[in-house]
Amino acid sequence: MSTTPLAAGNARVKDARRLSRRSVRTERRLFLAEGPQALEAALTVDGRVVEVFVTPEAVRRFDALLGGAAGPTVTLVDDRAMASLTEAVTPAGLVAVCRLLDRPLEHVVPGSRLVALCAEVRDPGNAGTIVRTTDAAGGDAVVLAGDAVDLHNPKTLRASAGSAFHVPVAVEPDPVRAVEAARAAGLTVLAADGAGELDLAELEDAAREAARGGSDGSDGALLARPTAWLLGNEAHGLDDALAALADHRVRIPIHGRAESLNLASAATLCLYASATAQRRR
Repeated sequence: MSTTPLAAGNARVKDARRLSRRSVRTERRLFLAEGPQALEAALTVDGRVVEVFVTPEAVRRFDALLGGAAGPTVTLVDDRAMASLTEAVTPAGLVAVCRLLDRPLEHVVPGSRLVALCAEVRDPGNAGTIVRTTDAAGGDAVVLAGDAVDLHNPKTLRASAGSAFHVPVAVEPDPVRAVEAARAAGLTVLAADGAGELDLAELEDAAREAARGGSDGSDGALLARPTAWLLGNEAHGLDDALAALADHRVRIPIHGRAESLNLASAATLCLYASATAQRRR
């Protein structure tokens, strides 16, 4: 690591800054990961980190973390250069250039027991939170299908709180193909739908009863099956034709006066319902 920090106008800094554009990320198969939490998660995967840009102050603050950055180049930059590489209001002083995280659909879905299948999800906060929730629930994968937000968008990555580096994520342009792949892999596809014919709370009650040795009917076993939860767009929900491909539509009961739940909140309830039932079984 050189002792003279690079300035914002340096060619290497300018080249890294181009990764703020999705088209450049896609072409070069690289993205920027901001902050110590993202870097720590990225370093758990061999070869994921290509280069780390760091300010002199951050070198002192994160010496132990940077000491574990064997392999990638560590480059010292000044504060203005760092500000040009991050969207954060108060940058932590660390930005890593990493290889993209997305994987092919056929490498992610087969063998999974719990998958979040997001169709046309466009809000980076929701997408990142769903990745984080899938990780926390012990899920196996996330699929971002259709015209979805970029997984490598800085806001998506921040919302995932490092989980984007833990959970396999597939990007599939065709939502129908994603649903068909889930079913072909033996997953029961449950569509989260406010007008669904099944009630999530009732399914959870049936799963608890089945786990206690009571009735083991279809409703009691449903949540314990290998499952892909099909989640729709924040504003428009699921397309009717896509929802029709699911094995069942499941509604989350609304007991108060709210019209609906935020997508990420609904995804959390659905994923944890399945995770809990699967572990009871």
